[in-house]
Amino acid sequence: MTATRTVHPIEAESFRRLRARLDTSHFPPLTRAVVERVIHSSADLGYADDLVCDEAALRQAHFALHRTNAPIVTDVEMVAAGITARPTVCRLAEAKSAADLTRSAHAVHLAYDEVGPGAVWVIGCAPTALEELIRLGTRPALVIGLPVGFVGAAESKAALRESGLPAVSNISEKGGSAVAAAALNALLYTPAPTSTTSKESQ
Repeated sequence: MTATRTVHPIEAESFRRLRARLDTSHFPPLTRAVVERVIHSSADLGYADDLVCDEAALRQAHFALHRTNAPIVTDVEMVAAGITARPTVCRLAEAKSAADLTRSAHAVHLAYDEVGPGAVWVIGCAPTALEELIRLGTRPALVIGLPVGFVGAAESKAALRESGLPAVSNISEKGGSAVAAAALNALLYTPAPTSTTSKESQ
């Protein structure tokens, strides 16, 4: 279980200002956490309408992260650098490109060989990594698919939504390492419910 996190006053003030400019109260709890933290990381209020989240998938991923210690896999080290609450797996350094496979796509294979099904995948840079993840049939707990760019990014995220995999994505070409890490951090920073809370909610 993730330890209690101390929120810095600057971060608290940032969220106060965010909520003063944007009403997020209509979002379900975990969706709200993801939307707010992505906006906090990017100062881009447009993510409120651009992100595509499924609350049920977020609940399942939250359980996997907090109760079963699901592995976290990132496509690049910049995403991993933004996730400090838990260790992550990134195999881009060992990956090699081939005629029909980019380094990022090969890294997905290497990581999947290590972690197997049930991992949380955080893709914030390479559309080809997201495409290969979908093609490979990795049976993830969640895919945070927020690659950025004018070539393949929006298309790979549309393919993720069409795949039926549990996912967080966005519609436009924007994205990137910081927002992908932020979406994952939103789940890590949201405490797991106590057993008493769980019983009361049933």
